[in-house]
Amino acid sequence: MIRDLGVMSLAEIFRLVPGMVVTAVGSDQPVVTYHGTVHYEQRRMQVLVDGRTAYRTTLADMDWQSMPVPLEMIERVEVARGPNSAAYGINAFLGTINFITRDPADTAGVELRTVRGSRQYMRSFASVGDASSDYDWRVAFEKRQSDGFDYAIKHNSDTGRYDQNPYHNGHDMNVLNYDSRLNLNSGFNAEFRAGVVDGINEEDRLEDGELNAQENPDIDVRDLHMQTKLNFTPSSDHFYHLQISYESFKRHQRWHILQPSSVLTCLDNGTPLVANPGTCFDPSTDPFTALVNADIEDSRLEFELQDTRVFNPDLKLVSGIGYREDTYTSETYFSGTGHDYQSRVFGNLEYTPVHWLTLNAGGNWERTTTTHDDYFSPRLAANFVLNSHHALRFVYSEAVRTPDSYEQSPDYGYTLRDIAPSQFSVYDGIRADTTDLLEDPATSTLGQKLDAERIVSREISYFGQFPLDEGMFQLEVRAFDDHMRDMISGFISFDTWNIDNNVAIDQQGFEVEAQLQFPGTTLRTTYGYLDQDGWYTGPSDVSQKVQNKAVSLMSRLSARHSGSVAAIQELPYNLKFSSAMYWANNINDTLSQRIDFRLAKTFYMPRVTGQLAMTMQHYVNDEPVLRTDNNIKDPNQFYVEAGLRF
Repeated sequence: MIRDLGVMSLAEIFRLVPGMVVTAVGSDQPVVTYHGTVHYEQRRMQVLVDGRTAYRTTLADMDWQSMPVPLEMIERVEVARGPNSAAYGINAFLGTINFITRDPADTAGVELRTVRGSRQYMRSFASVGDASSDYDWRVAFEKRQSDGFDYAIKHNSDTGRYDQNPYHNGHDMNVLNYDSRLNLNSGFNAEFRAGVVDGINEEDRLEDGELNAQENPDIDVRDLHMQTKLNFTPSSDHFYHLQISYESFKRHQRWHILQPSSVLTCLDNGTPLVANPGTCFDPSTDPFTALVNADIEDSRLEFELQDTRVFNPDLKLVSGIGYREDTYTSETYFSGTGHDYQSRVFGNLEYTPVHWLTLNAGGNWERTTTTHDDYFSPRLAANFVLNSHHALRFVYSEAVRTPDSYEQSPDYGYTLRDIAPSQFSVYDGIRADTTDLLEDPATSTLGQKLDAERIVSREISYFGQFPLDEGMFQLEVRAFDDHMRDMISGFISFDTWNIDNNVAIDQQGFEVEAQLQFPGTTLRTTYGYLDQDGWYTGPSDVSQKVQNKAVSLMSRLSARHSGSVAAIQELPYNLKFSSAMYWANNINDTLSQRIDFRLAKTFYMPRVTGQLAMTMQHYVNDEPVLRTDNNIKDPNQFYVEAGLRF
């Protein structure tokens, strides 16, 4: 379905999932959220690639632009809606995404594909591989490019008007992956995966440049991952695996700043800058330039041992242990190097006492050095099989999310280097800390330790199949009731740092997913409804304005209504037509609607398969995407693609 609907990026896949919202923040940074509670930082959802943790270690964030997963290599995407820390650990707070890539044995041969489109969109993919009884392998390369949004709206201080400004917010990524499986004997095989990502994420000077940036602070991306999974099958009712993975994320970001030299004098004297604007930002003093950076390098080393035992057809146990070591280095964010460690024990017991009832009881015990505490997350489920086509499920779960390293242990500041002119070189290496630029020191929580966020969730869902003469209708309805406490809200930026466990949220809603299939025809629709109620629970000595802001930050990406409608129709002459409509409203007081159309022609030749396709995306409502800076000039965006497989 991903390919048939002409999805152009990884993040856009999740427009098809009920309750999920996809948008962009900052300089065209994709955001995927389930039931909101995020904006820039997507903290509360676990994202995996073939079982390997994929989100950033120190910022607990997802960089969708640099994900090492080409669209052509996706076998399926497993989405678990709702808390599931019992199975996936403490970051599986609201949901879990697991990208399962295609088996190398299924992609033997050569595949080529290229896509070109509006706003300088370009994506090229190539893979080559082979399969045998002992060894399967694949090498794949992907290049992704886009210019992002067309323009931003910025205030013109000379005219007092808001004008259209060029927007520097594209990306240029190169991804190289190697996947293999070595079959040593009937009961043992080894999987090995490795990959690198190299590229540029463009950042706009006016949007993301700190301290009066003089050029665009583009991010140089260098990522690496390696993963080994040893699969053992001693018998038909017992199997286990040992998985070891290592990931490295490098972000180099540097730019020059321009400030009056009075800033250097205040930094040298220890005088707070913002608290003394007349003295420290004196425009009559000579200006200086300096080079600053927001470089950060972090890595993750992870081990997992998982064992599965089938005692009998009615009793199954999955259990395991895991260990993770996070290492981070940044002069700007941490003023050095730090480490965090996590260890966990998990298990899930599945029992079917009678044919119409299956019970699941799972739990995860985890300890982390970010809070120096341990947590237990249970999950209980009862599945009632009404008949061969209908089932009911009841779920109770608890989960936690611990603050990441940046939230918990920051040491934020810019070191000024290459200061010019030479008369100010004596200040070279001086550091401007967050405390020097805090706009409101009285409300700052910098240095205050945070507690874990907690959620208690209850769910009822129904799944039904309705066989038809030549087709099948499937329906899933899910109702949920979530209670979240100690939620971390506030701003974390160079001049504003006021995050705290200061918001509680109760949310209820329901989601519907329906699909009707006939030979050559697929119709699918999703709908999500969310009723979210939040209130302030932090210190009472802050203003009502600050309290209201903390609550509103948690709902900026919470869509009351969202959904999709899709249709895929096979036509004569190996043609296939598809269309999809996506919508979400009440997101930051905006409405998002888009309709996609795609027509594809497949050519079958001896030993070669080819495809040509055209996709059009039509933005229904003529307004910015989420924020005033995210503007597209033409509501109709066009893409053409061509592919070969042999």
